[in-house]
Amino acid sequence: MEITWNQFVISDNKERLDVDVIKGFLARSYWANKRPEERTLRSIENSECYGVYEGRKQVGYARVITDHATMFYLCDVFIDEDYRGMGIGKKLVESLVTSDEYKDLMGLLGTKDAHELYEQYNFEHDAERCMRRMPDYVRNMKH
Repeated sequence: MEITWNQFVISDNKERLDVDVIKGFLARSYWANKRPEERTLRSIENSECYGVYEGRKQVGYARVITDHATMFYLCDVFIDEDYRGMGIGKKLVESLVTSDEYKDLMGLLGTKDAHELYEQYNFEHDAERCMRRMPDYVRNMKH
């Protein structure tokens, strides 16, 4: 997938990913700041990854885990702080959920603060059915 939008390009070409940008942002995020760097690198290797670029500079990212048949899990979505408010996150999510790869699959995600963004793309709260298990390395951390 490669989509040009305004001065930005959304691409699934992993060779374009700036792993240092991804690791840096995720280390500052609320959802992945305890994730070891090695796990972030492995997650990139084993997922569908989408970068958002202005020229060669990576300004956004999303990662998708999927079986390509029934469901996808959208995660690690971010837009660089200097590029927020420009509609880039909306375009990234829209591009993914309307793509031939994902439009007919059930989509899942977790968010603490971006419900309104995802609701625009027909994600719904499902507190009655969703459960989660935190990984051992998080559950066993000393607080």
